[in-house]
Amino acid sequence: MQILKTHFHPKVITLENKSIFTRLATRGIAMQGDTILLLYTERYEDYSLPGGGLDLGESQIEGMMRELSEETGAKDIKNIKPFGAYEEYRPWYKPDYDIQHMISYCYTCDINKELGSSNLEAYEVKNGMKAVWINIHEAIKHNKNTMATSEKKGMSIERETFLLELIAENIV
Repeated sequence: MQILKTHFHPKVITLENKSIFTRLATRGIAMQGDTILLLYTERYEDYSLPGGGLDLGESQIEGMMRELSEETGAKDIKNIKPFGAYEEYRPWYKPDYDIQHMISYCYTCDINKELGSSNLEAYEVKNGMKAVWINIHEAIKHNKNTMATSEKKGMSIERETFLLELIAENIV
């Protein structure tokens, strides 16, 4: 899959002599016109693509379908196509490694507009995460405002905003 961007967090100055943990993740892109299915996270005041880490032995497509269904309640996931991958290096918060190297494999798909029940993890519920259909341009504008003005922003907002802008340019 084509790498769309490689991003280095400002605190990652060098990879030399650093212990690096690689995490593989997937993200689902479900659109209907210029409306996109995203997750709004109250804690970070941002919109993000549904997705997360791959389980051991799970294919990228299986992981994307599982995450999309768990986080949004998406049903009838079909017409899955690769969009591209986003690679990032960011500080790791546990003592066993210095840096996390995350590769997010992104796929477009069609789903039923009507969502079922989500099955969020405890920390996702605590962070105020919820699935929403939103105009992609409104989501981009919101994230850019959060990046410019909020102290709550998380480390993923740059990735998410970059991907949303690319989706808006290439799919909408």
